[in-house]
Amino acid sequence: MSAPPARRTALTLVTGGPAAQREAAIAARLAQAGAQAGAADPLRGLVAVVLEGLPSGQTLLSPSDSLHVHRIAPGCLCCTGNLVLRVTLNRILRLRPERLFIGLAATDHLDQLRSWLQDPPYDQLLELTADLRT
Repeated sequence: MSAPPARRTALTLVTGGPAAQREAAIAARLAQAGAQAGAADPLRGLVAVVLEGLPSGQTLLSPSDSLHVHRIAPGCLCCTGNLVLRVTLNRILRLRPERLFIGLAATDHLDQLRSWLQDPPYDQLLELTADLRT
């Protein structure tokens, strides 16, 4: 008998608007998911967020045991920021989060980024969901 396939982490790419809008969109999505789960059954599992760029000064996502927030320097995550994103992503995936959000400052190479997130090894670890646009 073979082992069941490993659960893949749901990944949402968050695009558009300034950093504060992307962070607010993620916070709203998490609040919505928590409300849908109900008070008796709160949103379970680790949620990780990778935000490209510097914070706006308003922190809407506060790190906790169930919410890990990572910030990486602004730049094309497909090109110049690729190595930093891969290292950050690999560290996050070792923790087996339930959900992962990646907030992108620019969408110039969004299709290329999405493509390598669907290539090995990430194809076995991530399940891309619909993008969240602000």
